[in-house]
Order: sequence, then C-alpha cells, then structure tokens
Amino acid sequence: MFVAFKLLGSIALLIYGMKVMSEALQKMAGPQLRHLLGAMTTNRFTGVATGALVTVAVQSSAATTVMTVSFVNAALLTLAQAISIIMGANIGTTLSAWIMSAGFSFNIINVVWPAFLLGIILIQLGKHRYIGDFLFGLSFLLFALGMLKQTGTEMDLASNQSVVDFFTSFKTNYGTILLFLLIGTVLTAMVQSSAALMAITMVLCSTGAITIFQGIALVMGENIGTTVTANLAALSANTQARRTAMAHLLFNVFGVIWVLICFFPFVKMVCGIVGLDPYATVSAEQQGDASFVAQRATQLSFALATFHSCFNVINTAFLIWFIPQIEKLVCAIVKPRKTDEEDELRLQFIRGGIMKTPEISVLQAQKEIAVFGEKMHRLFDHVVELYNTTDDQEFDKLFERIKKGEDMSDRMENEIGRYLGDVGSAHLSDETKDKTRAMLREISELESIGDGCYNLARILRRKHDNKVVFAADLEAGVKEIFALIGEAFDKMNTAIVSHKSDFDIALSQGVEERINACRNALKKRNIDNLDKHAYGYDTGTVFSDLIGECEKTGDYIINVVEARLGIARNV
Repeated sequence: MFVAFKLLGSIALLIYGMKVMSEALQKMAGPQLRHLLGAMTTNRFTGVATGALVTVAVQSSAATTVMTVSFVNAALLTLAQAISIIMGANIGTTLSAWIMSAGFSFNIINVVWPAFLLGIILIQLGKHRYIGDFLFGLSFLLFALGMLKQTGTEMDLASNQSVVDFFTSFKTNYGTILLFLLIGTVLTAMVQSSAALMAITMVLCSTGAITIFQGIALVMGENIGTTVTANLAALSANTQARRTAMAHLLFNVFGVIWVLICFFPFVKMVCGIVGLDPYATVSAEQQGDASFVAQRATQLSFALATFHSCFNVINTAFLIWFIPQIEKLVCAIVKPRKTDEEDELRLQFIRGGIMKTPEISVLQAQKEIAVFGEKMHRLFDHVVELYNTTDDQEFDKLFERIKKGEDMSDRMENEIGRYLGDVGSAHLSDETKDKTRAMLREISELESIGDGCYNLARILRRKHDNKVVFAADLEAGVKEIFALIGEAFDKMNTAIVSHKSDFDIALSQGVEERINACRNALKKRNIDNLDKHAYGYDTGTVFSDLIGECEKTGDYIINVVEARLGIARNV
C-alpha cells in the first residue's frame, strides 16, 4: 500500500512539476511566443519549425495545440498554418520523453537539490522569480522521475509471479497491441498528461512488468489521448478552431495506422537504434545482476523515447506534403453550426472558458474588444440615421435597434470582463497583468459609449415626439459634431487594433479638442438664439442636451484610446 501511494504521489508531483515549469516558461516568453506564432508561419515548413520550437519552449504540446486553437478562434492563424504548427508541436513534445529517459539512466535526484536551492533563492529575491519558478518546477519534475525510478525498483514487479503471469497472459500479437493502445488512449484522456503516462510506461517497461511491444502500444495510445485536450478546448470555439483540433486528432490517428501496419518490423528497427533486442528474454541469473538490470532499464526507456521521436518525425515528414488535403478533410468532417453564423448579440472570439495558456488568452480578449469598438461605431451610426429619419415606423425600428445595442454593450462588457477576470486569476507575467487591467478599463469605457448612444436616442425620441425642428444653423452644428465623433471613432478603432508604439495619441487628442471647441461654440450659439427668441425653450433644451451628450461620448472615446495606450486618466 505504501509503495502504491508512493507511485501515485510521484506521478502527481511529476504533473505538478511539468505544470509549474510550463507556466514559468510561458510567463518568461509569453509575448514573444505570440509574435513568433504570427510571424513564423509563412509556409508549412516554418510552421512546423515554429510548433516544435514553441513546444520545446513551454514543454507542453497541449499548451501549444490549445494556443493554436485559440489563435485560429481569434482569426490570427489560418487552418493550414495551424495544421503545420500542430505537426511541429508533436515533434517538440518528444523532448519530454528524452528528459524522462535520462532520468531513468542515472540517479537524477543528485542534481535536484542545488536546483531547488537556487530556485527558491530566485523566487524569494523576486527579481528573477520566473527563472526561479522554472527551476522549482524542473526540480519537482526531476525529483518525481527519481522517485518513480526508485519506486519501480522497490516494486520489483518482475519478481512478482502474479504480475508476471498477468502480463504474459497477453500474447505478443495485434490483439494485445490494440488493447494496450486503447488503454493508453483512455488513460491519457483521463489524466490529461501524456508526460505522466509516458513516465508510468517507462516504469512498467524498466521493471519488466510489460514488454517493449506493449509499452510502445501504450505510447501510441498516449499520442491519440493527448489530442483530447485541444478538442475539449475547441468545443465552445468557432468552426475553424474545431477543425484545427480535429486535424490534430487525424494527424495522430493516421500515424498510429501506418505504424500498426508495419508494427513489429518498425519496433525492431527502433530498438536496434539503441542496441536493444526486443525478443530477448531475461534469465534468472541476469535478473539478479543489478548492473544488467540497470542497463536494460536504461535501454528500454531510451527505446520508448526513440520510438516517440521516430513516430512523430516520420509522420510529419510524410503528412507535411498533404496539408491542403488534410484541410479539405477536416472541413468535410466538421460542418459549421447554425449558431456559428454572425450574431450581433454574441461574442465572436470568446466562446467558453479560458485556454490553458492564460498568457495567450489575452489575444482573444483583445480581438473581442476590437469587435466591441466596431459595434459601438455602428451603434453611433444608427443614432445618426435616427436623427435623419422622419418616418415614424422607421424611427421606432431604429430606436429599438439602438436600445438592443445598448443592452448588447452591457452583456459584452460583462462577458469580456468575466473572461479577463478568469485570465487574471491565473499566474501571469507583469506585462500581461498590465494588459488585462488596461482591457478592463477599455471595455468599461466602451460600455459607456453604448450608454451615451442610447441617451442620444432618447433625446432624439423627445425631439421626434415633441415635433421639435432645428433651424438651418443648428442642423449644420449637429452634423458638424456628428462628423467629428465619427472621426474620433475611426481613430479609436485604429488604436485598438494597432501596436501601441504605432499609434500617435495626438491624433485622437486633436479630434477631442475640436469636439470640445464645437460643443462650446454651439452652446454659445444656442444661448444667443434663445436670448433673441429665435426659437422656443423646448428646442433650445433638446439642442443643448444633444450637443452635451455628444461631447460626453467624445470623452468616452478618448478614454478608450488612453486605456489602450496605457495612459493614466486625467482627473
């Protein structure tokens, strides 16, 4: 019982170490990874290289594939680019297997203690805490590998006759291979960590509990099971994102099929690379030789790592030429949902919980904020239409549309804000924390724009119901301030989609100053006209309220721009 708990605890520690290490790497390289994925996918080969590089950097193929799904969901990558990145991710993930096989080749715990010490020092100092987090996670990973190796030795499964009889009851044939493949698939899907299952497989092989053929079948199942993560992440995403996740599944399924066709010769070839005879039996005398047992355990772990690498490299080398065909196939399998059609009252890029890579999730939020800005511009355009409408039925229809638009802005603020709150609850780099705070401010100001548009519509409703007619000079003034606000919207939406360094705040500030000057001039003209009794008090009040609300909307617009650029609000 103690040994069983020790085994389970070691696996839990391994998963935790991988998680801490991956999160630390993402915090160190998050912004660079975002630019890397966007810049290095010009063709299928650079896409594969990018996927492999990013996976090596974050030590998680699941993180890379989920990140890729989120990029496709946010329309930052095409389906073809995403397929090539996923192929590269499958190659990059093989590094984890080599790290684990190295852990089984010598007493890796000896190097853990200095890494623990240095990691905790860096975390406490704070200046290089991300490096400290990485070392801390790596230390847990290596420590867990050492404990797994030690626990496997203590279990001595090869000497347990009941265990040996159980596994030897499975003959080395295709039926057994398919059974272990299924077991590997199910267990990986349940644990959500192919690395943990790879470590367990190495323990079982190195202790002689299962043969190398059964171990490799488990590894093949792990390759299919690991695709579940991306497919789960894509369930609530758009059609292209779901197709990306499906492409990941098809890639690994195809690889498993061709390996099964030539399974025994392929395994023999892989074992030959590391000098292992897969058909050799271990005698009782050899079983008692500690050095022989250690050497064979090392060979078995390296054979599993070699198979994992060969499987993914050969699979990618073949399928990279068929990316257009894979794209057509997943498009035929995954059909668009009716709910995927554009719906103004629904978010386009945020369709569920946050991705496993919170550093990347901010891109989806930023993309959604850009849509939010465009919708608020269209909402103001409806206000201009409402002003120019004289038909009662058309007026009522436009007024209701503006009212629904204001409700939509409330929902968008709540949903994006909730999403950013979930992202912010994860471990983020300082840069990403600043971005999420700025985005929360952006959506608050955008929602205020929605309120402003509805207030303008209510003023125009009052004008319409009371049959208020503006004189020619007032009409010209309203059109002038409407045009200035439209210009301010154009600048705002440009700022939202631009890099901060590429946008000059002076452009928006100039329009804001002109709006204020126009407001002041029109208010003065209105007072002068009232003094001259050019029109009644009702007309003057409606005009004054309309111009005042326009100026407030202009303030909200400049506030969005300042939030985007990280400029503190003037109090």
